[in-house]
Amino acid sequence: MYKASVSLDVTCPNRDGSKGTGGCIFCSAGGSGEFAAPHNKSVNDQIDEAISRVSAKVGDDAGYIAYFQSFTNTYCSPGYLKDALESAARHPKVFAVALGTRPDCLSDDMVAMLAGFNEQMPLFVELGLQTSNDETAKKINRCYETSEFYDAVRRLRDKKIEVIAHVIFGLPGETKEDMMNSVRAVAGSGCSGIKFTCLYVLEGTVLADMYANHEFEVLGMEEYFDIVDSALDLLPEGMAVHRLTGDGPKRILIAPEWTKNKREVINYINRRFGNG
Repeated sequence: MYKASVSLDVTCPNRDGSKGTGGCIFCSAGGSGEFAAPHNKSVNDQIDEAISRVSAKVGDDAGYIAYFQSFTNTYCSPGYLKDALESAARHPKVFAVALGTRPDCLSDDMVAMLAGFNEQMPLFVELGLQTSNDETAKKINRCYETSEFYDAVRRLRDKKIEVIAHVIFGLPGETKEDMMNSVRAVAGSGCSGIKFTCLYVLEGTVLADMYANHEFEVLGMEEYFDIVDSALDLLPEGMAVHRLTGDGPKRILIAPEWTKNKREVINYINRRFGNG
């Protein structure tokens, strides 16, 4: 199974002024969806494009998870999102859907719609927690409190929907203990999965200006995976780790440099965490 990124005509409440402007300080103009096609194309066409980019490498018998990645995908009407999800579900090579969103954008009507779709096709709702430290959350312009994350997880899990939390290691001002507290928060929340990533700096972001002004340092590769190693020890049995790290688009990536060499990173992960 591989992910096929899809984008919708949505934004975020910390971009459009309803809660804030500018988005999270690490988020680029593409809203973390740089690998997705433009939203003015149909969902089906976007999935076809995503498949064509990897089909030579993965083969014709691969299945796909339609990944609604850019911005906040529940920051819209339930009907608009339902149409998009059902369009993805009709694609013959799609066998599941993943949906990136914020915990403060999940109305009761939206959760009910997602629960209905989850009965039709496996659904993963991915919540961008990033940190459980509300002081850090203010610094990164997240614009919601961690208590809202816990509430969203509970409401989704009550409807039997799988929930994955995103956590970033290396946010400005955070100690290792802050990072471990974020992992503990996810571990005790009822989430079924977690995604780790290191903080990376992209051109055109507030974070890029902070990095240029030497306001923080990015993590080195071994330093980052030392933190990941500690985090794994905190997870409950049965919690799926969906990602050990991420990588930004090379054309706008400023730092850390080591994330640009994906093959080297994967080889390091296999040596450090593999069964051998």
